[in-house]
Amino acid sequence: MTSDALKRAFVERAKALGFDTIRVTSPDSIPLAPERLKAWLEAGHHGAMDWMVETAERRSDPRTLWPEVRSIILLGLNYGPATDPLAALAMKGHGSVSVYSRNRDYHDVIKGKLKEVAGFLASKASSDVKVFVDTAPVMEKPLAQAAGLGWQGKHTVVVSREFGSWLFLGAIFTTAELPVDEPERDHCGSCRRCLDICPTEAFPAPYQLDARRCISYLTIEHKGHIPAELRTGIGNRIFGCDDCLAVCPWNKFAQTGREARLMQRDDLAALPLADLARLNDPSFRTRFSGTPIKRTGRDRFVRNVLIAIGNSNKPELAEEAVRLLDDASPLVRAMAVWAMAQLLPPADVAGHAHGRAERELDADVREEWRRALSPAHAEETAQ
Repeated sequence: MTSDALKRAFVERAKALGFDTIRVTSPDSIPLAPERLKAWLEAGHHGAMDWMVETAERRSDPRTLWPEVRSIILLGLNYGPATDPLAALAMKGHGSVSVYSRNRDYHDVIKGKLKEVAGFLASKASSDVKVFVDTAPVMEKPLAQAAGLGWQGKHTVVVSREFGSWLFLGAIFTTAELPVDEPERDHCGSCRRCLDICPTEAFPAPYQLDARRCISYLTIEHKGHIPAELRTGIGNRIFGCDDCLAVCPWNKFAQTGREARLMQRDDLAALPLADLARLNDPSFRTRFSGTPIKRTGRDRFVRNVLIAIGNSNKPELAEEAVRLLDDASPLVRAMAVWAMAQLLPPADVAGHAHGRAERELDADVREEWRRALSPAHAEETAQ
């Protein structure tokens, strides 16, 4: 079988398994990636994701990861939502979760498909293969642009002329020599919708993302307390953020010609904050079993829920924050103090502080109490 015929057979098999777009590039197709990655890391834009530093060398050159690789196949699966992904943001008593998390964990969904189609390639080409889905030091986005699958937009996410900003990416490294595709050029033009909509101003410049200000990073990856100055911008986003993706004008193409679109669970589109605040560890695990949300753990998730409660402008939700003032987790207690202080008058805050603030052992929680009881905060609340 010729390399062209092999590629055609592979693409046909991949599409039969549900992949929407398949392109091929070479291991040496991203020569600028190492320098760009180094600059991003040196600026500290990776936040607490220390593994990005530790794997920088392997991440910047595919051949460092696997010297035998001859071709890299990038595959995309469209997960474009059928409804407005930002609709839940107006429902202040509910929490909004990112579109990608409203179903089974995409790592599980894609990895099985990738292994199956990679096995097909290995048998047809008598070649070795390795499969990657966002769990190894592979720079999928630059490789996707080099392969012609799409381009990295100003929001740093891959944008496709066919599927907009809604693509799950997977990669197959192989020792087989396959014909490569032409790289995709940038089609963003003067548009900056994705930059302007960001609630926390996480883009210091086009094509640059500061993860330390990104709501997706803060609500999913960040393990500590979320900085006070960023909390109001988070609104009711309790797991991830779709704003910069959802406003991309190329998304209009993601809604057409896709019969097998990944369906999102309706029950995960908007979640009542009062119910979520009452989750303990077992009920959290049960509620979100099989979804990406489970990865944060109960404490981080309830931290996010409390920030949404504090931003809700619904005093009736204050009782959920008050109930969590004595939670076992300092992460939860700290945000319970903050949320309560956003919703209740200063006198009530002081009443709930009595006894608790004095006996609190955690320094971060004590600091939240100090801010909540400060004259400056009382002034803000009164306004």
